[in-house]
Amino acid sequence: MIPRTLFDADLEGFRDSVRKFLQQEAVPHHAQWEKDGQVSRDIWRKAGELGFLCPCLPEEYGGVGADFRYSAVIMEEIVRASTSGLGWALHSDIVAPYILNYGTEEQKQAYLPKLASGEMIGAIAMTEPGAGSDLQGVKTSAVREDDHYILNGSKTFITNGQMADLVIVVAKTDPKEGAKGTSLLLVETAWEGFERGQNLEKVGLKAQDTSELFFQDVKVPVGNLLGRHEGQGFMQLMQELPAERLQVALTAVAAAEAAWDWTRDYVKERKAFGKPILGFQNTRFKMAEMKADITAARVFVDRCLELHLDKKLDIPTAAMLKQWTTDLQCRVMDECVQLHGGYGYMWEYPIARAWADSRVQRIYAGTNEIMKEIVARSI
Repeated sequence: MIPRTLFDADLEGFRDSVRKFLQQEAVPHHAQWEKDGQVSRDIWRKAGELGFLCPCLPEEYGGVGADFRYSAVIMEEIVRASTSGLGWALHSDIVAPYILNYGTEEQKQAYLPKLASGEMIGAIAMTEPGAGSDLQGVKTSAVREDDHYILNGSKTFITNGQMADLVIVVAKTDPKEGAKGTSLLLVETAWEGFERGQNLEKVGLKAQDTSELFFQDVKVPVGNLLGRHEGQGFMQLMQELPAERLQVALTAVAAAEAAWDWTRDYVKERKAFGKPILGFQNTRFKMAEMKADITAARVFVDRCLELHLDKKLDIPTAAMLKQWTTDLQCRVMDECVQLHGGYGYMWEYPIARAWADSRVQRIYAGTNEIMKEIVARSI
């Protein structure tokens, strides 16, 4: 098919290392993690020791100074190993870049090495019970008193919420200013007034902890404001969201490829009416249609990855990418479940878990309806 030219021999060697690590350290435990509702801290520390957390950070902050392709490899291999409980992408490629790009030197030295080693686990708290994709509707407040902010509010659907040691909180430092009154604060979960709610029970991603978070008069030092001034939060969010949507697309296409591979193997072996299921024209045509769509998606996402590496991935293009690839992911999962028949609905089969995991991709990082609105505004 069409070769991927972005990944050289060094990257493929890195991919092999990640793949072996996941097979040894994650795959055997993932079923138990699904029952527990979260993964073990032990695997975070092991990943940190091998440089699998925050690989794009400069060496002075605990990373290895790699480019984003290395993060892309880790995301793809997590999906292909069916180990969706590992919330490393958000930790490494959303939380850490906010601190690297907008933090003070003191903030970088305090937090980035601990994120890279797995000593600290990161989360970002945007969504509220009454404000999903509408980030301008955030109600959580941070009122300055002397050298602290007093943080009050609640968040929901927070990935890594049960395990997080550090949370980037989206809050209003000046509610009268709307979006211009939004700021980002670095909040340590050990501080008084912070509470975790229940670990939310989801349709999919069952091993990935997702929580409600509550802030009641949490005293946040003024030095933990991200950015030089208050009110920069909304701009910071808008600048980082294209990268987040690229990550969603990377996992969407990798998941679709994995589902196609599992289904190819299944329809070759499974027999009906005395012959393999692949022997039926409907099966062959469905597999061919999916292969064409996935190949087109792979070319699209790799081109956007190139643009991101060159710092040229814009907001409308990232929105198109996220919407199109996640819609495709869900279509592919549904077709592959159908071709598996009754076994496709059994949790022990990877396709069943991948089907359940896929649905949220069209919701988080901005719903696909919001993605269409973003694209429409650019016309």
